Amino acid sequence: MTNRIAFQGELGAYSHEACRKARPGMEAMPCRTFEDAIDAVRTGQAVLAMLPVENSTYGRVADIHSLLPQSGLHIIEEAFVRVHINLLGVPGTSLSSVTHAMSHTVLLGQCKAFLQKHGIHRLTGADTAGSAQHVSQSADPAIAALASPLAGEIYGLDLLASHIEDNANNTTRFLIMSPDVDTSRRGSHGMITSFVFQVRNIPAALYKAMGGFATNGVNMTKLESYMVDGSFTATQFYADIEGHPDDANVALALDELNYFTANIEILGVYPADPGRY
Repeated sequence: MTNRIAFQGELGAYSHEACRKARPGMEAMPCRTFEDAIDAVRTGQAVLAMLPVENSTYGRVADIHSLLPQSGLHIIEEAFVRVHINLLGVPGTSLSSVTHAMSHTVLLGQCKAFLQKHGIHRLTGADTAGSAQHVSQSADPAIAALASPLAGEIYGLDLLASHIEDNANNTTRFLIMSPDVDTSRRGSHGMITSFVFQVRNIPAALYKAMGGFATNGVNMTKLESYMVDGSFTATQFYADIEGHPDDANVALALDELNYFTANIEILGVYPADPGRY
């Protein structure tokens, strides 16, 4: 049986780093897209998928929430990974010789202060690890990559500057997805329940639906909306709450939510990662 965990990106990506941290005994399987990572699990090429959902600096990862309900997979764990951004150059390069830094546009935006201080121009790459690979292959001392320490290790690049991100708390939250449901109580920091729902077309439906969580003392840590099938009138909501569906107060809140919604789909019940606190 395969012992792989699939992720989107090249070897050395921050998602690869998350795989190594959360599942060090598994083989990390790079995939071109999020859909490919999900399909790898559905077709048995991998047993788990590691998907980023949000970054503390950049916000929500585009399109990921709309993929989760259709994936056929279930959230079994979350992982919080500090995004340490390093400037990586070809062997023998000095920081003073670097004129351009290549990376994904998100990372370029998270190192503005450092790049401006050193007069380094930005080059947009397809992704972080791919940029590190490009710099390694180009062997140009004037071009460096902004990427993870793991990318530098994999592509044989020198560390020119470490932890250069503008935000010292820069963190990405990942979800570990499995084809199997696991609602068992586990972990030492409580449980998280994630679900999606659509409210019924009645006045104040969302307000009334949320009331059940307030009156039953359930903490909702995330509520986001996104359009369904490109329609401006069909809005789906993604939510995270603290607690297990079998908890009395959570069960009451979900019952009340059910009354005001067209449908509810629980995506996963999993232990809270200590990194969220």
